[in-house]
Amino acid sequence: MSKVKSAFRETLRREWPLGLAVITLTAALLGKPWIAPALGRPAAIISLLAVLCGVILIAAVAIVRHAEELAHRLGEPAGTLLLTLAITGLEVAMVAFVMATGEEKPTLARDTMFAVVMLVFNGFMGLALLAGGLRHREQSYNLQSANAFLVMILPLTVLGLVLPNFTRETAGPTLSRFQMIFLSIMSVVIYAIFLYIQNRRHRGYFMAPEEAAAHAANARPEQQSSRSTTYHTIMLVLYGLPLVLLAKQMAVPLDAIVIKFRAPVALGGFIMALLVLTPESIAAIQAALHDRLQRSVNILLGSVLASIGLTIPLVIAVSLVTGRRLVLGLDPAEMVMLVLTLVTSMLTFSLPRTNLLLGCVHLLLFGAYFMLIFDQ
Repeated sequence: MSKVKSAFRETLRREWPLGLAVITLTAALLGKPWIAPALGRPAAIISLLAVLCGVILIAAVAIVRHAEELAHRLGEPAGTLLLTLAITGLEVAMVAFVMATGEEKPTLARDTMFAVVMLVFNGFMGLALLAGGLRHREQSYNLQSANAFLVMILPLTVLGLVLPNFTRETAGPTLSRFQMIFLSIMSVVIYAIFLYIQNRRHRGYFMAPEEAAAHAANARPEQQSSRSTTYHTIMLVLYGLPLVLLAKQMAVPLDAIVIKFRAPVALGGFIMALLVLTPESIAAIQAALHDRLQRSVNILLGSVLASIGLTIPLVIAVSLVTGRRLVLGLDPAEMVMLVLTLVTSMLTFSLPRTNLLLGCVHLLLFGAYFMLIFDQ
């Protein structure tokens, strides 16, 4: 009996973010009659948004903790894929909920996907390359993995975020119904093919040489947590549900902050991408510091691919079902930044080793992107 009580107390101590998320969600749902009038005051808008963002970030860190434990048990590349899908699934669900809630937000999905590309390729990847370069001077990785990710990311981003500006069937940066359905099917099919390549046919592409050797020798990764795999899986689900519902509550203060402060509409997509990507990106930067750049590449490039490949079909489905307008095409300045980022990334990962110079270049590009959010 004492062991059961001790285990229960330990669970409460470690899983307090879940309780915090549930309490915050309950307060947000029950407090709607008082929250709505308060949104006319700037301090109330900022405070509410800060609380929701803080709770989501704390709970997202806990999700990454459980996903990383499962990833450690599965080994590479399946483990990193699980971590990526856990976080990306949360991001996609958040975008869909916020997009379908409150005022019509036709550019939210576009802004979030673009923010994911800029944050990961330029912000977090720049930090990982800089941190790894400062500590280890040069770092190696499996060149075939980066090429596999990039050859998938390039067509998906261009077809999803650039092509809508040049189609003639509809006015503006949108797609016709048939074009949206085709793009959705293509995104799902091409991502499914990639998953087969990554986890079945060419698993060795996504492993560092020493990891590939261990896999060939059937070496099992040692487990660090005393908790069962079932426990970590259940906790992933339990954390995910309140986080998605909390994201839905963010729609109202996000709308209010754009109207009240005349903030850029793209700021909403940036905030959502930053909240969801930060925890797993910290894990990627830590991997680079420990000279495991291959894991950083798998996490960061995998998150971009999963985000684009899964967000496009889901938001198109939401648009078709709800009848809400969906704008996918980027503005001219954003298209320049996207192309520049993709070309620079292709050059970065055309080399077998990385250094801090490459990290600095990507961070400068991120600075340019952040500047354009507020001054385009």
